[in-house]
Amino acid sequence: MPIQIVLALLAAADPAGAARARYDAALSGRLVPLLCEAIGFATVEGNAAAHAAQKAWLARTARDLGFSFRDAGTVSEIDLPGPPGAPVLGLVVHGDVQPVEDVDGRRSAFACAVENGVLHGRGAADDKGPLVQALLAMRALADAGPPRSHAIRLLVGSDEESGGNDVKAYLAANAPPRLALVLDSEFPVVVGEKAWNALRVWAANAPRGGPARPWEVVSATAGVAPSIVPDRARLALRWREGEPDWEPLLARLRSRPMPDGTRLEVEARARDLAVTVHGRAAHAGVSLESGRNALVALAFLVDGELPVGPAADLLALARLAGQDLHGTGLGLTRNDPVWGRYAVNVAQLGPDERKGGRLQLVVNLRRPPPLTGPQLREHLARVVADLATRRGAALEVDGYFDDEPLAFDPAGKLVLRLRAAYRRATGRDDPPAVSGGGTYAKRLPDAIAFGMWFPGKPYTGHSSDERIDVADLHRGVHVLLEALADLASGPPMERPLEP
Repeated sequence: MPIQIVLALLAAADPAGAARARYDAALSGRLVPLLCEAIGFATVEGNAAAHAAQKAWLARTARDLGFSFRDAGTVSEIDLPGPPGAPVLGLVVHGDVQPVEDVDGRRSAFACAVENGVLHGRGAADDKGPLVQALLAMRALADAGPPRSHAIRLLVGSDEESGGNDVKAYLAANAPPRLALVLDSEFPVVVGEKAWNALRVWAANAPRGGPARPWEVVSATAGVAPSIVPDRARLALRWREGEPDWEPLLARLRSRPMPDGTRLEVEARARDLAVTVHGRAAHAGVSLESGRNALVALAFLVDGELPVGPAADLLALARLAGQDLHGTGLGLTRNDPVWGRYAVNVAQLGPDERKGGRLQLVVNLRRPPPLTGPQLREHLARVVADLATRRGAALEVDGYFDDEPLAFDPAGKLVLRLRAAYRRATGRDDPPAVSGGGTYAKRLPDAIAFGMWFPGKPYTGHSSDERIDVADLHRGVHVLLEALADLASGPPMERPLEP
């Protein structure tokens, strides 16, 4: 029997099964090559050339797969049409990535590698893997041929990891999809996203007494972005006067225990001493516990060793905020039975040129209810003011507190349909998730996060060695096809997020 007839019969009886069969037979071999191509574009904030090159690649790839492509400015549209006038089912991803350093000096994070069934490279999990999965799922569904009641539109954003203005700009000139699945979190479906907030504190020199030290702080730096656990923190000291003698300080530093997963590196050269702590990067909202915060480790390591001044003051705040991963030292002790606790990442330390080079500390907080953003800001301002009073420090507080948590009814129609699709594809009945990572679901109407990360596996997005099992990439396509065969073929849902 010709394969076209087999697919037609299968599509009529089991649309998702037909699409999975088409993907496995004809498209699965394209996933790794396409993803490696996407990873090669270093689409970090400010790299306009990489963003332009990736957009051109998206256009070529979409047309090669038989889709239409439209450059809508900050967002790219890739369309699989439906019947005339059909509502649009959106699949939403982002093509930008967080900054990252080379992996242990071995290779660029933008050089894709597959080792022992694991694909390595920046964006493999967040969010270029889902981008390629969505493209191939759309092609498989189209090839399998089940009748569709919806058009499917893949929206690829460009600054989710930085400014977060891409979707806002897009919606100012374009209608949103009727319904959207944001492929930037975890399965089976995300019913709660904590708020993304950032505390910024600047320190200035303030005349005051304190213990004398024969060295001064030349620089203090750590971290590359608020949403990444810093994997390196560095303190540069210089001997003030006379013949330098670093040995007593070095002996004290080397005698202090380091947290698991961190290590100390010191380099003394005449009058200069560099103290570097190495840790492990991780996503500050999704996998905070898997990181090893080098900045917090440095703050505790040098406690009592620095002269009074901005570095000592901000490292004291880092010790307070980094007492644990939940903000206990900041007075954030509530443990909500649904939302859990805060996730607190002491993220960055360094000079802020916008403030005349004053030293700045950035603390990223993923906030559950009930405090609002303004209430959290007021609370943290009091904590910082108390610390400044105790130390006689001059500290200025600001930050970003406009974001709010996003919650969905676990009994909502769309939630139940997505859980059922996940269950059919995997045989698992995992509960809905609450995530510390914010997604485009906060910016689009009738949108919810659906995959593409499987529960129970350590999330690697934002880590230095971002990676994903190739088998999970294929498995994710299967789950997505199950959902698409249901949602894109059925009648439009009214009030999809309500029971």
